[in-house]
Amino acid sequence: MSEAPVVTIDGPGGAGKGTVSLLLARRLGWHYLDSGALYRLVAVAAARDGIDLDDGDALARRVPGLRIEFRLHADTLQVLLDDVDVTAAIREEACARAASRLAVHAGLRTALLPLQRAFARPPGLVAEGRDMGTVVFPQAPLKIFLTASAEQRARRRWLQLSAAGVDASLAAILDDLRRRDAQDASRTTAPLRPADDAVLIDSSDLTADEVCARIAGHCQERGLTVGTDPVP
Repeated sequence: MSEAPVVTIDGPGGAGKGTVSLLLARRLGWHYLDSGALYRLVAVAAARDGIDLDDGDALARRVPGLRIEFRLHADTLQVLLDDVDVTAAIREEACARAASRLAVHAGLRTALLPLQRAFARPPGLVAEGRDMGTVVFPQAPLKIFLTASAEQRARRRWLQLSAAGVDASLAAILDDLRRRDAQDASRTTAPLRPADDAVLIDSSDLTADEVCARIAGHCQERGLTVGTDPVP
């Protein structure tokens, strides 16, 4: 495993992992990994190559050849797959459904481990997901488990959808979050849970900037560089 320092940020959906992780990566000047996006990227590659989403072995064999890059800009994130910009494509609902379908394959999760670990390179990496601190980077010098009440997470999602012009039910979103929480926590492979040495942060009453500042403080306590030049 790379000697580059890694900060992992795990937690349930709606806790703010994505926003906080991007803020922290920019603040540190480090690389960034959205582990959840990898499954969407595999789904895009599978559609492009005609691979059946139920063929776990074929999906796993495709992983080593993928060229994936997350490019951090001042206020945007660009995602490239085999040098093609797929930033918009991986946010489509059809891609999300396909990713959920293929994520059940244990062999695919295993095949993705070397790919995820390859993102850990100097000056460092901020990795967000659900098993970054427990499975992918167990030796990370700082592990964060970011959570929030189910009600607050559902409200955030509802506000996001409303801002996008999507008519959604807050009650339905809350029910879906609770179902997904239970599913993530009870799955056999890499269940959602804090690492034994993780720092727990409840973001229910905090802004993303406040959470980022707290994590940056923990980085300083551990001697991890804060405030370097942004990753180009």
